[in-house]
Order: sequence, then C-alpha cells, then structure tokens
Amino acid sequence: MQLAEIKAIFHKELSEIYPKEEIDNFFYQTIEHFLKLERFVLVMQTNYAITKEEEQPLFEALARLKKEEPLQYILEEAHFMDLILKVNRHTLIPRPETEELVQWIINDCQVERSRDLKVLDIGTGSGCIAIALAKYLLNAQVFALDISEEALQIAKKNAELNDVSIEFIKANILNVSTTLSTDFDIIVSNPPYVREQEKIEIHNNVKEYEPSLALFVPNNNPLVFYKAIGEFTNTYLKEKGSLYLEINQYLGLETKSLFQHLNFSKIELKKDIFENDRMIKCQK
Repeated sequence: MQLAEIKAIFHKELSEIYPKEEIDNFFYQTIEHFLKLERFVLVMQTNYAITKEEEQPLFEALARLKKEEPLQYILEEAHFMDLILKVNRHTLIPRPETEELVQWIINDCQVERSRDLKVLDIGTGSGCIAIALAKYLLNAQVFALDISEEALQIAKKNAELNDVSIEFIKANILNVSTTLSTDFDIIVSNPPYVREQEKIEIHNNVKEYEPSLALFVPNNNPLVFYKAIGEFTNTYLKEKGSLYLEINQYLGLETKSLFQHLNFSKIELKKDIFENDRMIKCQK
C-alpha cells in the first residue's frame, strides 16, 4: 500500500477526535518511529509504497489512537527539551510547562554561576526534570525521589540512555520514613495538583491513560503535596537554597500563601507561555 493511502486512512479514522494538524503529526511521527522515514518522503516520492509487514505497526498504532491512547505511550518515548525519554503508563508524559520550570532553574544557576550544587527532584516520574538538570548543570549532583517502583525503573533507564548519573530514592513524600544523608541547594517538584472537580477539563487521552496517582488531588485538600514538600524542604534545603514547583494555575495565590505560612521568603509566582500561574520559587 502507498503511504499516501495510509495517511488518508489516518485522517478518515481520526477526524472526529483530533484536528487535521494533529493527525498529520501522528502519521509522520509514526512513520518516523516504525519505518525510519523522514517527513518529506511523501513530497519527494508521492507514490512511495510499503510492504504488508511494514504496514502492521502503523495500523496497530492507528487502532490505539482511535481509543485516544497518547501517541507517546504507543511509541514508548517522549521528547523533553533536547532529550528523548522512555515513557509508559506508570509515568506522566512530560509537558512544555515543565520544560519552562527546568529552564527557569538553569537560567538562575547560570546567573548565579553556581558550582557543585546538590539537587533533589521530588516525584520524578520518567525522570525528565532530574535528567535535564543533570545534563545542563554540569557540576550538579542530582537525586530523584518517587513512590512508584515502576516509575523509578523507567527513570533509571532514562538516566542511562541520556548518559547522566542520578541517585534514585524510593519514598512517599507524604510520609518520608527514610532519613536522607545530605541537604540540598535546590529542591524541585511537579507534584499532583489537579483537583477532582477539574477532571471535566481533562482530555480522555490524559484522564484514561496517564497515572492518576501523579495527577489528581482531593477537592478538599488540593495543596496536600505542597504542604508536605514545604515541611520536607524546611528540613533538607540549605540556607538560601531555592525550592521550585509547578503548580495548579487556579491556585497560585493559595500556594503562595501556604509557603508564606511555612516561613519561606522571596516567593515568586511565574506565568507560563499561556499566561497561566504555573510555577513558584521560594527561598529558605
């Protein structure tokens, strides 16, 4: 079958779920991943044909896309900054907003010309934050903590694939029973922050496939993880160290107030590229 025909089938089968541009992107990412073909192949060779054997993974991917499964889980990889990371249903798919959080930390460290930093990523998931910081803060010693053994296994694999050294810790930030042997210059986290009442705003490809443990919090206690992280940070963050967090865009002021009550100083709310309150930085 010709690739152009398969592309047309992708559009026919997915047009009621996704916009045209997104379907194009699905198709091209799929042929790049499974067939190692560049996007311009159909421009250069409009009649390019593939074998039945080569068709099979494309149609299997299409069937999963029709069920609104994220393409990253189908391809088992995601892009974050300049990194390629393995992902599966035990890990959140890294997002552009989290790239902005990491870039904020990198920019601050370059301004301050920091050396020999100790950095902790809480709730590391795929390891995207920890790995990016280890990659771009060359003198940093990076630690990463998560409650999920399955997520930690993926994060460890991603650290190896991206050639960085990270010390991984299995612990529940809501009840840390392990005593850590060091304190940190930087603590960062993208904890669960979506309230149950906000599920109506969440697309099915997120709600039905990404790990609920890493996404949702109770309506009556939406800052539960931020309180726990704040209390943990009071013990393990060095004087004048910095805490960076991704936050719920609707709870920026409430999150800022929480850290004021936990006696943090220089609290800064930062908007993402969509002008939503998305990040906060506090100093001890």
